[in-house]
Amino acid sequence: MTESAIQIGIVHYPGAMLSAVQGLAEQFHLANKISVQNNMGDVFKINFCDSQQLNEEQLHEVSPLHVVILPPCLDDEYYSAPQSLLLQWLQRHHQQGAIICSICAGAFVLAQTGLLDGRQVTTHWALADEFSRRFPAVQVDTDKLLINDADIITAGGLMSWVDLGLELVAQFTNTQIMRQLGKYLIVDTGHREQRYYQSFNPPLNHGDKAILQIQHHLQRHYSEPIMIKELANQAHLTERTFLRRFVSATGFKPAQYLQRLRIHKACELIETSCLTVEGVAIEVGYEDLSAFRKTFIKIMGETPKEFKKRFVRNQAS
Repeated sequence: MTESAIQIGIVHYPGAMLSAVQGLAEQFHLANKISVQNNMGDVFKINFCDSQQLNEEQLHEVSPLHVVILPPCLDDEYYSAPQSLLLQWLQRHHQQGAIICSICAGAFVLAQTGLLDGRQVTTHWALADEFSRRFPAVQVDTDKLLINDADIITAGGLMSWVDLGLELVAQFTNTQIMRQLGKYLIVDTGHREQRYYQSFNPPLNHGDKAILQIQHHLQRHYSEPIMIKELANQAHLTERTFLRRFVSATGFKPAQYLQRLRIHKACELIETSCLTVEGVAIEVGYEDLSAFRKTFIKIMGETPKEFKKRFVRNQAS
């Protein structure tokens, strides 16, 4: 190990996903083997940092780390209210120039340091609404699987620790080493986005019974033409009041909600039926195939055929 090795700190806190903690360490270990084969020597040195062992003295005697990683957390009680010493420890490392990284719910821990205020970050798509409510000063983009903001890197899904590891390997070695590592792991190193994997799960526990009734109606009749005036009448509200309450309850305008519902249903059909793309479009309410494709790409980040190729490997695209 060279003196100039990149010091990686992997935080082990209550509820941390152990497969990610160990997997990251093994990923950097393999990156070192490939680096040695390419005459670069060992590049990474792994340090496991147990949050339960932190004390006040360590805050003033912080050993320099180049990168600190907060793995996914499976304990919502912990990531909702992590120990203050850990937050101070993270702030201290950031002040000393470390890159601070979070994966999935680890973003909740990082956000409580204040280091994410005013930044664009990602977390697991299923946690996005809760995250936005708790940290309104942070811009959340769960379409992205990973956002590299130089000194702060956030990754979205539970398994995105693989993507984060590849990102760091490419950053501190080169893309050739990263691609060799990806081939060894049999992992796609191409561009991916979290929205390829998300599903549409609109909130139903908002307490607005009139809007909930409309949501149930849309769930049954998503393939039919929808008029705002008709929905407002069904909810016994004026159009203006209906629109305001619908957005407040669901986070979407009715047209946006319907689009996402239709595309969600389209994804299910693509994965489970033998319908052509044209057949799927008609089934979910699109008479114009071009409009369906544009909406699908906007929401899912890829074409229907690309989606099918990604998720339905046993069928011809």
